[in-house]
Amino acid sequence: MPVNIKTSGDNRNLYVKLLLSTILCTVLTLLVSSTIYFVNYRNINLNQVYQTDLENLTQTSREVISMTESAQSLTFQMYRNGNITKLMFYENPDIYDTTAAMRELNNYLNSMPYIASIYVYNPKAPYVYVSSNTGQNGLMKKDELVDQDILTILDHFQEFKPFVPIPRTYLKNASATQKSNVYTYLCYDAIGNDNALNSAIIVNITTDWINKDIGKQRGDEASSSFILDDKGNMLAGDNLNPSITLAPESAITQQIMSTKLAGYFIGTVGGTKSLISYTAPDSLEWRYIRFTPYEIITRKLNAIRTTTIYIGISILAVGLFISWLLSRKLYIPINRIVNKMKSLESDKRNSLFTLKQDVLRKLLQGHEPVTTKMMRDKRSELGISFDFQDDYRLILLRIDRFQPFWQNHQDDLHVYKYAIMNISSEIASQAFQVETVDMGDDRTVLLINDRNAPSDGDQSMLQTLLKQIQKAVNDLLKISLSITYSPQSSQPQNLVPLYRQVVEASEHRVFLGSGCLIASQEHPYTETDDYLFTVEKEKKLVDALMAGKVGEAKKLYAVIMEETHPYPIRVFQATLSRLTITLSGVLYTIFKNNSLDLPPILPISRQTLAQFETIEEIEAVFFEAFDEMKRRLDDKRSMKQDDLIRRINEMIELNCGDPNLCLNWIADELDMSPIYISRVYKQNTLKAVVDVINTMRMERAKGLLKQSDLSIADIAERIGYTNSSYFYRMFKKNFGVTPTDYRKTDVIESENQALT
Repeated sequence: MPVNIKTSGDNRNLYVKLLLSTILCTVLTLLVSSTIYFVNYRNINLNQVYQTDLENLTQTSREVISMTESAQSLTFQMYRNGNITKLMFYENPDIYDTTAAMRELNNYLNSMPYIASIYVYNPKAPYVYVSSNTGQNGLMKKDELVDQDILTILDHFQEFKPFVPIPRTYLKNASATQKSNVYTYLCYDAIGNDNALNSAIIVNITTDWINKDIGKQRGDEASSSFILDDKGNMLAGDNLNPSITLAPESAITQQIMSTKLAGYFIGTVGGTKSLISYTAPDSLEWRYIRFTPYEIITRKLNAIRTTTIYIGISILAVGLFISWLLSRKLYIPINRIVNKMKSLESDKRNSLFTLKQDVLRKLLQGHEPVTTKMMRDKRSELGISFDFQDDYRLILLRIDRFQPFWQNHQDDLHVYKYAIMNISSEIASQAFQVETVDMGDDRTVLLINDRNAPSDGDQSMLQTLLKQIQKAVNDLLKISLSITYSPQSSQPQNLVPLYRQVVEASEHRVFLGSGCLIASQEHPYTETDDYLFTVEKEKKLVDALMAGKVGEAKKLYAVIMEETHPYPIRVFQATLSRLTITLSGVLYTIFKNNSLDLPPILPISRQTLAQFETIEEIEAVFFEAFDEMKRRLDDKRSMKQDDLIRRINEMIELNCGDPNLCLNWIADELDMSPIYISRVYKQNTLKAVVDVINTMRMERAKGLLKQSDLSIADIAERIGYTNSSYFYRMFKKNFGVTPTDYRKTDVIESENQALT
C-alpha cells in the first residue's frame, strides 16, 4: 500500500536532518554575504556620490567667487573712469559729460553678457544713471525708477558688505509684469566724518549665470542644488524641484550650519529620503548643498539585492524539491517501520492509561486488595508514579452544578474530565508526586505524595495550590470545582477509608456552597444516635403553613435544616427526605381544600431536589412553593370577599323597606357570623353595614317626599321604619331639616322655577 509522503511528519524531519540543513546553510550564507556586500558597497557608493557632488559644488563656488571678483574689478575700473566719476561726484554734469559716461557704461554692459544692468548713484544728483539691456535705461529720476528696492538698499548701505552678492527680484520697467532675478554687487564711497554715502556703483548680474552650473554636472535631473548664506537663508537653486524649500530653522539647515566642514548625511527632503551633500563656507560665507534621492543612488544596488534574494529562494525551492524526491526514494521503507512502531507505541500508551485508571479506581473503591507486593508490581507494570509507602493525601475534585453541566456537555464530558485531570496534575506536580483518577460522574481524585510534604498542622501551601487549581480550571474551562482533601497517611490500607471520608465530607458542599475548599478531618464520622428530629418544630412548620404564615414557615424550615449541619450528611439527607414528604403533603392538602389547581412546582420529590447541590438552592424550591401557595390563597380570598360584598349590597337594595333588615338578619340569610360579615364589609368598603342601610333608606325617603303625596307615616313605613317619630329624628339628623320642612322647601322651589 503506498505511503503518502507529503503528509508524513517523519519524512519532514528527515528533510531537515539530512538535506534541508545543507540547503538552508547555503542560502543563509548567500544572503548574509550579500547583505554585508550590500551594506559596504552602499557606503562606498554614497561616499563616491558625495565626492562627485562636493567637487561639482566646489567648482560652482569657485565660479561664483570668480564672478564676484570680476564684478569687483569692473567696479574699480568704473571708479577710475573719468567720465563716470563725473556722474558720481558732480551734482549737474553737462550734457557732453553725461553722454560720454553713459556710452562708457553701455560699453561695459555689452562687453560682459552676464551683467543685467549697471546703476551709478549720486545722492546729490536728481537722477540715477541706468545702463540696461532691457527695461529702464538712461537718466531716471529717483521717484520714476521702477527698481525702488535699490534705493532702500542704498539708504541702509551699512547693513551690506561691499561686493557680497545680494539676491533680489525687481521689475524691468513700470509697464512690464516680468521680474528679473539678479545678484546685486554694491560698491560705495562713504568716506567722511558723518559716514554718509557719497557715491555708489551697483552691478546687477543675472542669476542664470550663477545658477546655470548648479546641479548640472552629474546630468541627474532628479537632483536639486541650492545655495545657503551665512544665516541659513536659501539664496539660489537649480529650480528642478521648486517644492523643496529650506527654512533657517529646519533640522537640515541647522545640521549643515552646525559645522564649518564639508560633509553629507541621509535625510528626508520634501517627503523623499535623500543624500544631502554640502560644502564648507567659501569666502562669501556661502555653502552649496545638493539633494539626491536615495532611491536613485541605490537603484542598482537594490536590483542586485533583489536578484540575490530570488537566487536564494530559487535554490531553496529546488533544494526542497530534490530533498522530497530523494526522501521519497530512500525513506519509504523506514517510514513504514517508524509508523508501525509509533502505532504500537500509541496503542500501548492508550492501553496503559486505561489499565492504570482502572486499577487506581478499583483500589479507591475497595474492589482490589491493597498489599505491598501488589502495589510494587502494579507500579512497575503500569508506570504508576504514586508511592503508597510515602505520606500521601487524597484530593477529591467535584464539578459544581453538575446536572445542568452534564445536560449541556454530556457528549464532551470525558474531554472536560481529561482536561481537569491534566490541569490539576500540572499544577500539583510542582510540589508533589501526582496520579489522577477519573471516578465517574462529577468526581476526579488526585493522589499526591511527597517526602517533604507539609504536615497536617501546616496546610497553607496545600490550600494555596488547591486554590490555584480551582482558578485555573475556572479560567480555562469555565468550570467551578469544589475540592475536599484528606489528612496525611502513610498506610496503604487506609486508602479506601480515606476515600470514603473525603466523599462523605464533600457532601458538606450543601452547606458551604459551590467552589468551597473542605478538609475532611473537620467533618469526621460522628454518631447519629444523639440527633433527635425536632417533631415539635415540624408541627409548628405545618401549622404555620396551614395558617398562611409563610414568613414564619420559612424561618422554621431554615432552623430545622441548619440543625443537621454538625452531623454526617446522611442526617441532612434523612431530614430533607422527611420534610420533603411532609411539606409536599401539606401543600397538596392546602391546594385541594381550597379548590386550587396544583402549580408546576408541586409535588416536590427527591428526584427534583437531587439536581441541587447547596442548601440555598433547595430552600429556594420550598420557599417558591410557599410563596405560590400564599399568593393563590390571597387571590382566592380576595375573590370571595368581593363576591360577599356584592351579595350584601344586593340584599340591602332588595330588602331596604323590610323593617327586619339589619346586620343579624343578613348574617342569618348568608349563614355567616355577624362579626365576620361586619369586619369584611368594613375592610373592603370602609363603611358599616348599618350605615349603608340607613343611607339607602334616607335616599329613598327623599325621593318619596319629592315625587309623591304620601304622608310622612306612610313614607316611614315604606322605607322600613315602624315608628314615624324615629324616622323624623333620623331624617333631621342626616339632612338638617324635618321631612315636612324638606317637602315644603321642595314645593316652593318648584313654583319659583315655574314662574321663572
